[in-house]
Formats: sequence, structure tokens, C-alpha cells
Amino acid sequence: MTVEERTQLIARYAAGVQAVDEALQGFPASEWTARPIAGKWTAREIIHHLADSETLSALRIRKLLTEEQAVLQGYDQDHYAVRLRYNERDHTDALVAFRAARRNTVPVLEAMTDADWQRAGTHTEAGPFSAERWLKVYAAHAHGHAEQLERLKAALKGA
Repeated sequence: MTVEERTQLIARYAAGVQAVDEALQGFPASEWTARPIAGKWTAREIIHHLADSETLSALRIRKLLTEEQAVLQGYDQDHYAVRLRYNERDHTDALVAFRAARRNTVPVLEAMTDADWQRAGTHTEAGPFSAERWLKVYAAHAHGHAEQLERLKAALKGA
């Protein structure tokens, strides 16, 4: 990956907060736990997932940078949603946690050297996992959930 590609992905990663915030604009407060699309998460579940996933991803990049042969533990996101009662808990602090994890990680990414980007460990489910792979995954992550929130809003309007 070139320096320019990394720079673009870091910018996309940073913009994930804005993408989610924009997707939440106009989301009906009364519909945070509505499930207009069968089998898909509610808005509240998405926000709690983002908080947990971004917290874990922030730890993962730090482990890759500081540990030799880092092991990145996978997790079952659907199990988290059920066991941590995502749809039953207020999402306000989860949204703050998501934003904070992203904003706290951007300066780490911007300070990384070429050697840092080559560091790698092992993901328990995905196998070899480099810092560059981490960036590719998480640069897209919040944007994907912002699109999911937009689909929920559209489904609610059509319901």
C-alpha cells in the first residue's frame, strides 16, 4: 500500500464519525428500537455495535503496534448484541464511545511509520492480520453502518 493510499484510508476512517452522525440526522427518536427490516439490527443495536467494535478495533491497532506476534481475539457480534442487551440499553453513551474511540485513534494512525504499517499479528478467526489490513477493514466499517442506518430510515418511512 502506498503512502497516498494509506492517507486516503486514514481520512476515510476519520470521516466515519461524520458519516454515522449524518445518517442519524432525522432518525425518529421513537424508532431507535424498531426492526423494519426482518433479521437486521435496529438503530440502537448498530450504535452499540459501533461502540463495542470501535473500542476493540482501537485496542487491536495498539496491540499490533506494541506486541510482537499480537493475537487479535475475534468475537461474535450477534452474541454481543443479545448478551449485552443492545436494544434494551440507552445508546447515548455508546455513541459517545464510538466517536471517542475513532477520534483517539486517528492521531495514532497519522503518526505511524512505514515500518509500523508492516507490523502484523494473528486474528483468531481471520488468520494473519497486518496494520494495513486493519486500516482497510476499519476505514470502511463505520461507513457501512451509516448506510445501514440510512436503509433503516428509508424502511421506516415506507412502513
